[in-house]
Amino acid sequence: MSPVFRFAPHRVGWVDIAKGICILFVVMMHSTLGVEAAMGATGFLHGLTAFAKPFRMPDFFLLSGLFLGLTIERPWRLYFDRKVVHFVYFYVLWLTIQFGFKAPFTAMEQGGAVALQGYLMAFVEPFGTLWFIYILPLFFLLTRALRTLPKAWVFAWAAWLSVLPVATGWLLIDEFAARYVYFFAGYACAPLIFQAAAWVDRNRRAGLVFLALWAVVNAALVFLPLTPGLQAFAERPSELPFVGLGLGFAGALAIVSAAALLNGRTGLVARFFRHAGEHSIVVYLAFFLPMALTRTLLVSLAPGLGAGLISLLVTLAAVAGPLILYRLIGATGYGRFLFARPAWAITASRDAAAKTAPAPVA
Repeated sequence: MSPVFRFAPHRVGWVDIAKGICILFVVMMHSTLGVEAAMGATGFLHGLTAFAKPFRMPDFFLLSGLFLGLTIERPWRLYFDRKVVHFVYFYVLWLTIQFGFKAPFTAMEQGGAVALQGYLMAFVEPFGTLWFIYILPLFFLLTRALRTLPKAWVFAWAAWLSVLPVATGWLLIDEFAARYVYFFAGYACAPLIFQAAAWVDRNRRAGLVFLALWAVVNAALVFLPLTPGLQAFAERPSELPFVGLGLGFAGALAIVSAAALLNGRTGLVARFFRHAGEHSIVVYLAFFLPMALTRTLLVSLAPGLGAGLISLLVTLAAVAGPLILYRLIGATGYGRFLFARPAWAITASRDAAAKTAPAPVA
């Protein structure tokens, strides 16, 4: 494998597994909802997608902030390169790739001006599945700016912001308000999170009991209807502000616990999640194309399989496609720019990185 594609040698196994679980749920959500919209029917993955909604993105953001403490004190130029320029490069690149597939259809239906306007607006309003890549640099910059303040104060402010009914219609503001608390918690509470994972690893039966209890409570709050007096505020208990915040953290802890239980295992499931988690950014950037192609083919040619099975097949293809592409690029050396920044897009030298704090393994 090319050195450009060589990942950090010292990785934390349960973190990779947790990321793998999260990226699977993210891809499953997009795949399932897309198939169900195309077929006008719901499948057996619909319930699992709904079950994962309270914790799917909270855990992703929590894990994204987990290793920030290792690098937050780096010189500004190096920090800006690794935490801002890095994501800006991939956002612009993959935004352009996605529009390369979408724009011709938009131009034929609504005109070239509309297609161009949509592309330019994506620099203001995060586009589609790429909003996570768009918002992460803002989280990194804000956390760096707030690092000298008491962490408890910042956490309280972020938690308060997350329960406010922020609904401006601008995805950036709405998701920022809802998600920053989890990213900051990953950064501020990293030692506690690692201690929790270690405790579960030492107390595996207790960890399994916790997961079982959490699953029952999460399912009840997701699927049971609200009492009539509260239906004016939400449709389900999980959608109530403080309940949603609690479920987000409880679900994130559950994924950490599940990953700790799987860590060290050599079975197919553990290896799949670990591999997907090691390359979660690869899957996140590129899953849209195999997802769309597989969905179109199966819905058109094999609708008899049903929405559930088609959703499952689309999910698997959407996860496997980017991983296969990644290996092909690593083997051939062609297309490295898709997942690794070329030299012209690096604003701080790698030598400078080696002289500062250890690189994050996330």
